Amino acid sequence: MKKVVYLLLLIAGMFQGNLVAQKSKAEKRDYYEIKVYRLSGNDQVQQVDAFLKNAYLPALHRAGVKKVGVYHPVGNDTATEKRIFVFIPLPSLNQVSTLEDLLVKDVQLQKDGDAYWNAAYNEVLYKRIETIVLKAFPLMTTYKEPALSGNKTDRVYELRSYEGGTERLYRQKVKMFNEGGEIALFSRLNFNAVFYAEVIAGSRMPNLMYMTSFNNMADRDEHWKAFGSSPEWTKLKVMPEYLNTVARNETILLNPAAFSEL
Repeated sequence: MKKVVYLLLLIAGMFQGNLVAQKSKAEKRDYYEIKVYRLSGNDQVQQVDAFLKNAYLPALHRAGVKKVGVYHPVGNDTATEKRIFVFIPLPSLNQVSTLEDLLVKDVQLQKDGDAYWNAAYNEVLYKRIETIVLKAFPLMTTYKEPALSGNKTDRVYELRSYEGGTERLYRQKVKMFNEGGEIALFSRLNFNAVFYAEVIAGSRMPNLMYMTSFNNMADRDEHWKAFGSSPEWTKLKVMPEYLNTVARNETILLNPAAFSEL
């Protein structure tokens, strides 16, 4: 009798452990880091691009990061302040701090990026670097490489930032994307989303960000026209629980760098 009870308890424990493991796996979400280089001129853009291409991205690959996105805002050449956006997918939050050590620990990176690493104090290559850390949404737990067919130079990536007026309102907007069906609508309309995520560390919070991608600007405009007229959005946008959930919406249109991998 004792043996039977023991076996039953053992089987029950294994079953429960399997359920916990499955739940843990289902809840696992990727983390992302977005680095924003703020630059004062096109010379700095070219020099930082060279560093990213020849030194930083190879170092990220050696550290286990498979693919990295590098983007310039549309009209970056004529903007007063230039910017470069670097999107780095990470399997864990711990890797955020690990990657910060690359500059001082990766000798090959220092060698490949000598002009950047050893820049003189009066010949700096950027004004500042902003870092944003994000956690993937539960309905899109990892990034996705977009399936685009147009010329790379024509492609448009749209990075959106939605800031909530309060933490409660922000959470309602996150719910709107997930349980509310906004992500499902983007998917149905083939917006080619790269990621949807919550900002867990950054200069503007509470905040969520997401990135969609298009073959060109005309393709982008057509997609948003279809989104705005869709029956799902017509219904969703007037639901009381989702009203006034965004206090500030920033839209940044980007072109991929020639060496961008996403």
